[in-house]
Amino acid sequence: MSVPMPLPAANKKILKGVSLFSSAGIGEAFLKDAGINIAVANELLEDRARLYARLHPNSKMITGDILDEEVFKNVVDSSGDNVDFLIATPPCQGMSMAGKNRDQKTMLSDKRNHLVFKIIEFINIKKPTYILIENVPNFLKLKLPFERGLFTLEEILSTLYKDKYEIEARVMDTSEYGVPQKRNRALIKMQKKGLIWSWPDKQKPISVKEAIGHLPSLESSQNSKIPWHFARKHSDNHILWMKHTPTGKSAFENPKYYPKKSNGRRVKSYMTTYRRIKWDEPAPTITMRNDAISSQLNVHPGTKQKDGTYSDARVLTPLELMILSSLPQKWNLPDDTPEILIRKCLGESVPPLLLKKVVEGIK
Repeated sequence: MSVPMPLPAANKKILKGVSLFSSAGIGEAFLKDAGINIAVANELLEDRARLYARLHPNSKMITGDILDEEVFKNVVDSSGDNVDFLIATPPCQGMSMAGKNRDQKTMLSDKRNHLVFKIIEFINIKKPTYILIENVPNFLKLKLPFERGLFTLEEILSTLYKDKYEIEARVMDTSEYGVPQKRNRALIKMQKKGLIWSWPDKQKPISVKEAIGHLPSLESSQNSKIPWHFARKHSDNHILWMKHTPTGKSAFENPKYYPKKSNGRRVKSYMTTYRRIKWDEPAPTITMRNDAISSQLNVHPGTKQKDGTYSDARVLTPLELMILSSLPQKWNLPDDTPEILIRKCLGESVPPLLLKKVVEGIK
């Protein structure tokens, strides 16, 4: 079964919203159903901003660096007198725990990690009734320079707004809220004193089989008649290795058909690469490199064939990725959207059903 498209909230006042660090706006796909109308959005990258404008034609997209005073002023002025809701997802790459960004000192030197102060500046000017800040889990641990010390964003917000806002933060796994994908996200929600905003209840996880099992099987380079359900072209070696890789396993576990270099030596990598996902669990976190078999946990589960090999020796199709991100099969994605762009945007976006469920807690 596919993931059902959320229904609009009944008899709910429409709140005027502003979106900062919007990317392509995938995470905002269901906000209108939850009673939020994003009037103004801002995104730095032009390709994301153009796609946002096409996905959300009723929102004013302001493209440019929010650290630029003219861009920031444009966002503030375009927001009008009253802002009911603010959503902000500052870039998470600077907070990655991988590679060179592992230590606090390096993260502190990354200018992207200081973009949160533009959120604070916006709050000070517009005083939104409700605020939702979303990012990777490490976001809640990162300490930033404030006054004469280093503090987490939650500590900074509490210092600045404890008399004006209720402030609460938590890490949420999207698979516990109706999304057929395991993805941990940090959320900080704020509402003015005296208002109620509750967290959503958890629900039974949805498996990959339940979400995309109805879609036809495809091999490398094949295309179905279903929009966005087409398979990428892979190398002969990648196809060979994955054909001999069972569901839920890595090709590195194969006794014969394992990843090897042209000289025959075994490729050295992690067991999460060249790996098929499982049918009976929610999908693992979708990454920005979901186009590559050699990247992490990207390969279709496949089905065992009569000859002992496994079908679907390929990465997930764009449609499969959309559904596993909680988007409906008939989503309004423009037909001419570049495949790699939508793959990247899905990899960097919070699944929209999680945001919808969080926002529905506004009373």
